[in-house]
Amino acid sequence: MKISTSLYFDRSTDQLGKVQASMSKTQEQLSTGLQVVKPSDAPDKASLVTRLETNLARQTSYQDTIKAINVRKTAEETAMTSASDVMTRIKELAVEAGNDTLNVADRQTIALEMKTLRDQMLSLANVQDANGNYLFSGGRAGHPAFSSDPMGNIQYSGDQFRMQVNVGDNRRINLNTPGSDVFIRIVRDDGNGNRSSVDFFGALDEMINAVKSTDRIKMKRGLDECDTMQNGISNGLGQIGADMEAMDFQNSNLDGSILQLKKTKSDIEDLDYTEAITRMNKDQLALEAAQSSFAKISKLSLFNYIN
Repeated sequence: MKISTSLYFDRSTDQLGKVQASMSKTQEQLSTGLQVVKPSDAPDKASLVTRLETNLARQTSYQDTIKAINVRKTAEETAMTSASDVMTRIKELAVEAGNDTLNVADRQTIALEMKTLRDQMLSLANVQDANGNYLFSGGRAGHPAFSSDPMGNIQYSGDQFRMQVNVGDNRRINLNTPGSDVFIRIVRDDGNGNRSSVDFFGALDEMINAVKSTDRIKMKRGLDECDTMQNGISNGLGQIGADMEAMDFQNSNLDGSILQLKKTKSDIEDLDYTEAITRMNKDQLALEAAQSSFAKISKLSLFNYIN
C-alpha cells in the first residue's frame, strides 16, 4: 500500500485533532463538574436529566404551595382559637347573669361586656389575610364573611365553597374553611316538633338582650346554645389541625421524593473527578507522544534517505 505524504499528514492531523477534542471535552467537564455539558455529549442522559429536573420543579412547587397553605391555616387557627376564648368568656358571663343575687344594674353591666365580646367575635369572623382576602368567606374572599342585612341583623354573606389545591401528584388539600362551618347556625326546637334556625350572631344578640332585660327563659336558652356555638368553633379547630397534620405528612413525603430525585440526577450528571483527571492525564500523554512522533517522522523523506 502506498502512503503519500499528504495522506500521512491528513491522518496525523486527524488523530491529533481527536485527542485534543477529547482533552477539551474533559477540561470542560472538570470546569463544570458535570458529565453531560451539552445535550450532544449524551442525548439519552440529557433527556433523562431534563425529565428529572421537570419532576423536581413540580415537587418543589408542591412544597411552596404547602407553605402558602400553612400560612393561611395558621391565620385561621389563630382566629378560631381567639374566638373560642371569647366564647368561653361569654358563657362565663351568661352563667354569672343567671345568679339570683344580681340586680338589673348588674346584668346591664354584664350585657355591656357581652356586647363588647360579641363585637370582638364579629371582628374575628371577618378577619383578613395579608392580601386583604376574608378568611371565612368561602369562595367570596373579597367580601366580608358576616355583614348586616337591611334590618341590622348579622348574617353569613359568604358561601360554602371549599377551594382545594394540589400538594402532590395525587393529593389535594382544602385551602379555606367557610365561616358557616365554624360560626354555625343554631337550630331550635319548640318542643312540639317545630324547628327553626338562627344565625350565630343572631343567637348571641338574643342572649345579650335577654340578659339586659332579665328574661330568664331566653337567658337559659342562650346559655344552652353557648355549648353548641363553642362546639362549632372547636370542630373548626379540629379540622384545621387535621389539615395541617396531613400537610406535614405530605411535606415529609415530598422531602423524600426530592432527595431521591436529586440523588438520581446527581448519579447521572455529576462528574467522577478521579476518573476524569486520570483520563485527562492519559490524553495529555497521548497528545504529547503523538506530537513528538509527528515532529520526527515529518522530517523524514526519500531525499534524506538518498543523501
